[in-house]
Amino acid sequence: MAYLSINNLSFTYGDRPVLQNLNLTIPQGKITALIGPNGCGKSTLLKCIARILQPQQGEITLQGNSVHHQNTRQLSQKMALLPQAPVTPEGVSVQDLVGYGRAPWGNRWGRLSADDKDIVSAALTETGLTDQAGQTVAELSGGQRQRAWIAMILAQQTDLVLLDEPTTWLDIAHQVELLQLMRKLNKQGKTVVVVLHDLNQACRYCDELVILREGRLQAQGTPSEIFTRELLEDTFSLSAEIHPDPVSGSPSLFAL
Repeated sequence: MAYLSINNLSFTYGDRPVLQNLNLTIPQGKITALIGPNGCGKSTLLKCIARILQPQQGEITLQGNSVHHQNTRQLSQKMALLPQAPVTPEGVSVQDLVGYGRAPWGNRWGRLSADDKDIVSAALTETGLTDQAGQTVAELSGGQRQRAWIAMILAQQTDLVLLDEPTTWLDIAHQVELLQLMRKLNKQGKTVVVVLHDLNQACRYCDELVILREGRLQAQGTPSEIFTRELLEDTFSLSAEIHPDPVSGSPSLFAL
């Protein structure tokens, strides 16, 4: 049985088709990158998986169960989503933000139990934010803010983590920091699906690539299996040479 399966999925914004009869499976326990040209449907697919968007056609199943036949609480115990531009309520502290991750598991009064507080504390430690716990999220740098949202996802304790362009607006040092944290999540047993624009980062940090083009599956496999000059030319209209990364050995492109 496939872990996460997308079957005949179609989604349209107005008259514009974004996803068209899309079929793919996401492997369990891996980091899968969704890549492709702008407007190819990467973020839309992630939102459909998280049930933020309702597809006009098709089905998405997680461990054999349709995501659309589960209540919000059940689904939030299984998957967590970090959107492109998460909005933080004004004045909320880092600790309170991370505490929101316990909402799917909490009681009806919304109070954190002693166990919940221990989980929040561990998530803050894991992301290096213990000293910033009492600060408001607005006081943090861009990199710290992204870590705070990752800490919230850690506190949510789901097996599936969805990250929509998590490195956007971050400088290169904070991008690497966040991608390394993503690998750490994966080593803890989480399945990660991430939308990335940087192809070299996708090859270096991800186990599986799903390449979309015009709402359809263009290619899927490991970076070494599918990353070719022909694919880059056909999908991105990019002429490039591909050489092994000197550190990771993964494919690395050099534009011509």
